[in-house]
Amino acid sequence: MISQDRRAAIYLLHKQGMGVRSIARDLHINRDTVRDIIKQEGVMPVSGRKDKIIIDPDLLIKLYNDCDGWIQRIHEKLTEEEGIDIAYSTLTLKIRELGLGESKDERCNEVDDQPGLEMQHDTSPYRVKLRDKFVKVQASLLYYRYSKVRYLKFYRSFNRFRMKCFFHEALTFWGYAAKVCIIDNTNLARLHGTGKNAVIVPEMEHFARQYGFEFVCHEIGHANRKAGNERGFFTVVTNFFAGRTFTDMEDLNHQAFLWATVRSANRITGKTRLIPANAFENEKPYLQKLPAYVEGPYLVHERCTDQYGYVSFDGNFYWAPGVKRFDVKVLQYSHCLKIYHERNLLGEYELPCEGVKNEKLYPKGQARPTHQPEYRKRPTAVEEKALRALSPDIDAYVNYAIRKGAKQKHRFIRELYGLHKKLAPALFIKVIRRALTYRITDTKTIERIAILLMKEGHYDLPDAEIDEEFKNRPSYLQGQFTEDVDLSVYDNIMEDDDE
Repeated sequence: MISQDRRAAIYLLHKQGMGVRSIARDLHINRDTVRDIIKQEGVMPVSGRKDKIIIDPDLLIKLYNDCDGWIQRIHEKLTEEEGIDIAYSTLTLKIRELGLGESKDERCNEVDDQPGLEMQHDTSPYRVKLRDKFVKVQASLLYYRYSKVRYLKFYRSFNRFRMKCFFHEALTFWGYAAKVCIIDNTNLARLHGTGKNAVIVPEMEHFARQYGFEFVCHEIGHANRKAGNERGFFTVVTNFFAGRTFTDMEDLNHQAFLWATVRSANRITGKTRLIPANAFENEKPYLQKLPAYVEGPYLVHERCTDQYGYVSFDGNFYWAPGVKRFDVKVLQYSHCLKIYHERNLLGEYELPCEGVKNEKLYPKGQARPTHQPEYRKRPTAVEEKALRALSPDIDAYVNYAIRKGAKQKHRFIRELYGLHKKLAPALFIKVIRRALTYRITDTKTIERIAILLMKEGHYDLPDAEIDEEFKNRPSYLQGQFTEDVDLSVYDNIMEDDDE
């Protein structure tokens, strides 16, 4: 940059009649630069970028708080939701200028990668907000070390069967498996021993063989042996959870699927500028291609149908077509149930959303029965809410009765609600107030209290309201002209009785 004093000297020499070439030669400055300085009359120009990006500091602070300070997610929300095209380095500079902090964790240790050799699996617990409630979930992540592609899914609980289902879902999606899958010393796949001495459960060993890989446990305390997977969980916190909201488990897993297989797979990774999806295409010749068909894992449950043909499983009722009571086998898959009787498939059922209980489910394309399951629960949440809303005294009484352990809670609530529908609100409240005073929970006794109070208080039934305009209705007027009923037949009956 040419200083202001030098610019003033160049312009002064020009005013004194010195040529551009002579000035450039003597001061060792490009002739075009000399001409520009002369045009500017030796004044330092006020320069500024025309494409300078201005971001509202309040917006940046809000995004920083929403995304828990994870800059990569802030960059995504700025470019995709706010329409601000800003370089990542520029964004980090602006965040530092606002004093909003630096990166929160150190990078995991890196190891050499070989195509087709290794993939990694691990789980990690999280507390996630679903709608307006925080719930505990287990994240299951499969990571291909060389290409860096991932598959992510969340579960409310994780066991050996769900581990199988996850691997089947992830591997069939990618279509290829690495020769080795590095895991920690989890008892879901390890029978005994640790690290290189670990013995894999025969069931899991056979399962892995179907897909062309084997499980290998890393040494205790050597978590960096699956550093790529650990880094994946770090990215789940810093990029996936940050700035996103979820309504339920289905929505959480849908967003996780898109994030892992679309967004992360096609995003430039690290200093190598590697794109995982492209690297995976190059790695395919070194991976184990899955067979044309691999049956999904399932569990077998023995059940018996009730008198109406329903099979109870996991708190719900599945109707099995047929006219007799018989024993069935329920095959539980990751996404559906299949019910068999003597090797004949009776029906296939979609699994309800997690947490749904006491529901009736039917096979596709089958007519629905009119009967209810024999042991289906009849909840009384609606009746209980209506009772509690009547008055604080009734709310206190319901709390006492439930705490006291009234036999058959749902039946008690239904009977109490039925009594409420029979009595006037003021009388019902008075009855319940006395029942609470004397600590009475027997509904028969409560009914006798109601009868006693009606006698003491001379409660009368209200007169029915009659609309006197009924005589002007067309149907009433038409009925005036109908023929009288012939009652002579009753005379003959009387004569027969006399005989």
